[in-house]
Amino acid sequence: MAILAPASVSKDPLPSSSSALTPLRSSTQQIFGPKFKFRQIGQTQLSLSTSFKKSSGFKLKGWRHSEGITQEFQVDKLETAAEVENECDFFDKMKHRFLSFKKQKFMENLEHYQNLADGQAPKFMVIACADSRVCPSNILGFQPGEAFIVRNVANMVPPCESGPSETNAALEFAVNSVKVENILVIGHSRCGGIHALMSMQDEEDPSFIRSWVLVGKNARLNTKAASSSLSFDHQCSHCEKESVNCSLLNLLTYPWIEEKVRAGALSLHGGYYNFVDCTFEKWTLDYDGSNLKESKEVAFRNRSFWS
Repeated sequence: MAILAPASVSKDPLPSSSSALTPLRSSTQQIFGPKFKFRQIGQTQLSLSTSFKKSSGFKLKGWRHSEGITQEFQVDKLETAAEVENECDFFDKMKHRFLSFKKQKFMENLEHYQNLADGQAPKFMVIACADSRVCPSNILGFQPGEAFIVRNVANMVPPCESGPSETNAALEFAVNSVKVENILVIGHSRCGGIHALMSMQDEEDPSFIRSWVLVGKNARLNTKAASSSLSFDHQCSHCEKESVNCSLLNLLTYPWIEEKVRAGALSLHGGYYNFVDCTFEKWTLDYDGSNLKESKEVAFRNRSFWS
């Protein structure tokens, strides 16, 4: 705070706190004159505050600065209030959606939801991307109880030897406990995880994203070998589908999955959702027609294109 100081400073003892609260003596009334003496600005502020309040035309420069700070603080408060209001609006919308769901779906299908409260027995497990644009229940119309859904970056399935992860923990539960009959891995267009995979350089990068998308390194290698002459965007599109097939292969590295697939108790499917033109491709891994032991070649059947 900037306060106008007199030309000289006195070495007189500091006034007591009680004297600082009393009106100033006549010898010190000319506070801006050269004869006014004080030792520390902080000791005079309290004494001067009363007389300053009585003079409506007087303002210290420091106070003017403080007004600017106050105005900035008020703007910050307004911005914060706006953010809180926006957040409240969003949760209000969520509240109305929930109440609409309760009234139009839950209450009208009460017996179904009561049965779901006792347990689940979905026929499908879906592994999809965490991308906000590709909700499988929205795209494929899964209803509560129909699909056990796991979502991660770039819809990848790590091989069994990679160790524990949320995805293979969900696989173990869905296959061995819930006993799903189908696993569907869904890739999608313009996937950020695949873009990160295809953009990786050889130098080390300690990021979590790099560590995770390296699960798809074989898909990247296959894509580079098959489509090196294509543009980078086309390579990414190729890799988005190739990554799904690599994940289907990785599923077979889990002994309890491979055993059920070989016995015909579990089917593995791939899917690809293109949200640019709203199309969907679906295919099924042909276990008997694949040459997995010698060349890791995979055959597919029941290909279909929905548009």
